[in-house]
Amino acid sequence: MNEKNYDYLCNQLKYAGFGEDLKEVLKDQMQKGEAQFTLGFQKNYGQDETTAVLHFRKSDESDMYFFNRYSMMLKNERNIDPIKQNFYINHKEDSITLKEAYNLLSGRSVHKELANKEGEKYKAWLQIDFKETDTSGNYKLKQYHQNYGYDLKMVLNSYPVKELSDDQLSQRLVESLERGNRQSITMDLGGKEVKIFIEANPQFKTLNLFDAGMKRVSRQSLSEKTGQQNSQGQEMKASQKSSAGDEDAGASEAQKKPKRKKQKVS
Repeated sequence: MNEKNYDYLCNQLKYAGFGEDLKEVLKDQMQKGEAQFTLGFQKNYGQDETTAVLHFRKSDESDMYFFNRYSMMLKNERNIDPIKQNFYINHKEDSITLKEAYNLLSGRSVHKELANKEGEKYKAWLQIDFKETDTSGNYKLKQYHQNYGYDLKMVLNSYPVKELSDDQLSQRLVESLERGNRQSITMDLGGKEVKIFIEANPQFKTLNLFDAGMKRVSRQSLSEKTGQQNSQGQEMKASQKSSAGDEDAGASEAQKKPKRKKQKVS
């Protein structure tokens, strides 16, 4: 077995999001010396179940193996029948990691550095088009090129996101959204801090917003809801103040009334 090749593949699996759990089974398969082999990998994200099959192939000219692609299936409440997609390992550009593959299959967008046929690198948002497949049955990937005009940082700054006031938290937030994650943030709406979950939406140059129950909401509905709650709170305070005022007034009137003199009994 080619030890350098083995170490390289172990690192490749690690940075692709598969960790180090496959190291021993990978070594066993490489020692067999077969032309090609596959490894299985399972991981759940909350209630979402994912299964990946990793494909390795031996070079026709040497004893080196190459990790060429992995197929991934996602099963959850929305997709009782698992949806499947092949993700190819490209050594000239950033490959899609396991978590990014899960996010893509969940309908979210991922920001990657890619390369054109001439080898020139560029950045683009990727999103699966579940309505169209290629000749091999793979869903096509829609690209929103860097010239498309989606500036995630600028969009975030248009919302009252508390985390943006901290440079480190702001950077982490952007990086998480670029990996396709649904991220928890805090918004200041009408003077009240509200926990919101957000996703990048490059197609419409905005953000997808979700409440604490993961129900899709609009920015306007959040503001209206917060405004109503503030209004109700103010009305309640006003009512309490009014009641307290009435009680104080009653007490004051009682104090003003002259005390009745006791009559002497003769």
